[in-house]
Amino acid sequence: MELRQLDLFRTLAYELSFTRAARRAHCVQSNVTVQIRNLEAELGVPLFERLGKGVRLTSHGQRLLPYAERVRQVLMEGTAAAIGENRPTGSLAIGSPESVLTYRLPPVLLAFRASFPNVGLTLSATGNDQLVTQLEQGKLDLALVIDDPLRLRQLRTEMLCEERLVLLASPSHRLAASPAIEASALREETFLLTDPGCAYRVKLERVLARDGAWPQSIMEFSSVETIKQCAVLGMGIACLPGIVAEPEIACGRLAALPWRTSGLTMQTQAVWHKDKWLSPAIEAFLTLLRDGLTFQSRD
Repeated sequence: MELRQLDLFRTLAYELSFTRAARRAHCVQSNVTVQIRNLEAELGVPLFERLGKGVRLTSHGQRLLPYAERVRQVLMEGTAAAIGENRPTGSLAIGSPESVLTYRLPPVLLAFRASFPNVGLTLSATGNDQLVTQLEQGKLDLALVIDDPLRLRQLRTEMLCEERLVLLASPSHRLAASPAIEASALREETFLLTDPGCAYRVKLERVLARDGAWPQSIMEFSSVETIKQCAVLGMGIACLPGIVAEPEIACGRLAALPWRTSGLTMQTQAVWHKDKWLSPAIEAFLTLLRDGLTFQSRD
């Protein structure tokens, strides 16, 4: 098995097209085809299913991909160690949910770009359910999540700051003027929630079930901004991290409802694969995260 074969295997696994893989690898398509066939012949198993002009990973290919990523990572670490690199350079791929990416990260990104302009940053809004897979596949170097403390064997996790979940409604909502809200008052309400599986929706549903306050109806959205705008219009009650709605609360477009309950807190966490080499760029970004998010959470 040759390194070139593994590299072309990785490229084809992500592009799922021999034409695009050849373009990305700066070679002719026939070279990709020959190298993949030789790799499959050596292993004695098919790595891809050919589907017309497209391809799809087989179960054998899916099992090989994390190891190909690990080989690539080790080579990068070896190169950096050999040349004695200690100044952040290269690239950094970060994934996080929309709420963290929009409302927590910008000050940190500004500071990082000012200090380390030679590091290329790639940021993607990704749900928690996809982040673990992308970390394992090497598509992401680092992930940021809002969740209860993650306890997964393949991950390393660092808590950065606490996030308070808040019930939000239009100031004209019937509950907005209440000095305190009991669980029973929520049973007749419509809730405006993120997609099923979103960490803070799961958290809310557990608390609602515990308090016997399951809402009358639920409207689902894929966008936090859409949820906020619908809440402003009086379409229902939203549950979001407090930082997401701070501007709207400050200007009076949304009201935080005083629900008497416990357990509506989570943590923003930095997450990376346990086998991931923490390059100077990752270490520098983590340092700024620790300083920046801790400071923000005290405001």
